[in-house]
Amino acid sequence: MTGVRLRVPHPIVVLRWLRAGVLGMVAVTALLYLVVANRAGEQIAAADRTETAVRHIQAAYEQAGKANEALDAVSGIGAIGLTGTGTDFANATARVSSHLTSATEGNEAGERGLSHIQFVQGQLATCVLLANTAVLDGAPGVARARDALDDAPEYDGRDPVPFTGGLRQSLRDLEELENEAKKDQLRSGWRDPGLLWPLFIGPLAVMLLLVCATGFIVAHRFRRYPSPALAVAVLATASVGVAMCTTAPLTVAVALPVLATAGALAYLAYRPRLAEYRFPRS
Repeated sequence: MTGVRLRVPHPIVVLRWLRAGVLGMVAVTALLYLVVANRAGEQIAAADRTETAVRHIQAAYEQAGKANEALDAVSGIGAIGLTGTGTDFANATARVSSHLTSATEGNEAGERGLSHIQFVQGQLATCVLLANTAVLDGAPGVARARDALDDAPEYDGRDPVPFTGGLRQSLRDLEELENEAKKDQLRSGWRDPGLLWPLFIGPLAVMLLLVCATGFIVAHRFRRYPSPALAVAVLATASVGVAMCTTAPLTVAVALPVLATAGALAYLAYRPRLAEYRFPRS
């Protein structure tokens, strides 16, 4: 009984298959990028707005510090009854109010974030009122105004209770709240790392296996070194995939040219070996 002999494909045929596979993985990565970039655009935009709100809150904290210093300077000379709180204090508190208004426009922490911003705005109004009252009350009034600006928070055991301190501490608590909202935005839905890493690492892993198989065949069958362009193609594809799994994905204007370059490099890397077997037709 004669055994069936399996026909082993010629190495050049295998190389053509491998080239098609590598180019296919680059195309899959490009398709995944377009889908994820489109679906995640709103989440990224929301996170950008939250980041803007955080910067305004940080600026408000700095201005609140200047207001505290201005009030301290006026009270130090003991003439607050004559000079009032001064223009430095008024300007600083006005900037705090302006930054809080801007932070409200970029708030993405929902009703919780909005209510806390309103609470901090109320604290600011109280600070200004107490500072103005200090003109009549003297040193005790100044102390109350400074406590409203820079009082320490209450503690539950060893942990500080948010929004129980003065204005500056509440601004810190508000910044932390908005940062948590930003983290949630960047780790939910189409920005969830648990979804993105397998989605982009899968095609990259297959591409890497195909490139390794290519290197083996080229080295053992053709006695040649694999083209460095293949390694560059893998790195270029990986840069897009890994960037999409982080908080700073590449823009379409950057990602697509990078992937197009990866495809071109992969195609050209196989061309010298395949060209060796292009015989003229008789």
